[in-house]
Amino acid sequence: MANRLPDIAKAAGEAILNVYNSPQAMQGHGVQHKADASPLTEADLSAHRVIVQQLAALGTHIPIVSEEDDASHARRVPVGAFWIIDPLDGTKEFIARNGQFTVNIALVRDGVPVFGVVYAPVLDEMFWNVPEEGAWLQRAGVTQRLCAATQASRVGQPVRVLASRSHMNPETEAFIRSLGAHEVVQAGSSLKFCRIAEGAADCYPRLGPTCEWDTAAAQAVLEAAGGHVQSLDGARLGYGKSDVLNPSFVASAWPLRLKGDAA
Repeated sequence: MANRLPDIAKAAGEAILNVYNSPQAMQGHGVQHKADASPLTEADLSAHRVIVQQLAALGTHIPIVSEEDDASHARRVPVGAFWIIDPLDGTKEFIARNGQFTVNIALVRDGVPVFGVVYAPVLDEMFWNVPEEGAWLQRAGVTQRLCAATQASRVGQPVRVLASRSHMNPETEAFIRSLGAHEVVQAGSSLKFCRIAEGAADCYPRLGPTCEWDTAAAQAVLEAAGGHVQSLDGARLGYGKSDVLNPSFVASAWPLRLKGDAA
């Protein structure tokens, strides 16, 4: 089953690119808005249909939760398994045409994302993990094993922090200052987690709202590469919660001492 997920993500990426490269999208048309004012495009819906159909064809009978299917959200459970997908993570990046958007597919079991695939179709970068085996990146036809940076390897160097101007707030700014010497690294959508997984960045504080489908796949990849995703009380970010919204969290290459950690 694990070897099929990258193929499904690639097929969804092709569906996205068909829309992305259409004259309508190039002219900035075809954008709708959901009830919460977040943007929605035909690419989101096309990718959703591809992923749902191909996951169902696997015959696993595991429930599928998708951002683009409100009725499916009740299938998130704290005990048991479910697929959780974000067919197009980074719709704002899609609209801005900067290529920093991804397809996210994850398998959650008993609240833990055990398998994930993150595919950036414009960049043609595929990140995925296999439980208890590791995580990989395929870029330009070359496959490499992912390994997050170690704290020892970064001693004396500035912390490479992933931050977004659109999500910057006073809490995030204060957190970044608390790290001491740092430099800001730019990436969009779930690629922030993936840049940490490949050793290109050290941490990503997200002190604002996200949903479970935004983070599950990339968390599985990052943790398989040796990284960590913690809420501010130091607990591992979990899934199948009563609320689909995640608490504030920090993704990092090594465990960071957060404000809720025991002294």
